[in-house]
Amino acid sequence: MNSWIAVIGSGVIAYLVKLAGYLVPKKMLDKPLIAKSAALFPIALLSALLGIQTLVTNTSIVVDARVPALAAAFIALRFKAPFILVVVIGAGTAALIRAQGWMA
Repeated sequence: MNSWIAVIGSGVIAYLVKLAGYLVPKKMLDKPLIAKSAALFPIALLSALLGIQTLVTNTSIVVDARVPALAAAFIALRFKAPFILVVVIGAGTAALIRAQGWMA
């Protein structure tokens, strides 16, 4: 039951935060510091999610085939490859490394 309370409570909090965003005056949103911060928050959150999903398994830091796959995808992005090709390169790199038994 405690899990459901946490899920419902998180949903209510997320809704209230989103509602609060509509109530903020436009004058406050036009400030340069607020605008720059709002633009950088999604980047920071996605970077944190990427790091957690790549390097953490359960409660320990793990370096496995995901790390070189991420590096290969990053290199493909730097060469401005189409997104689908970036995904295929990353997945192919991880599959090749796991098939060769170099990493788990």
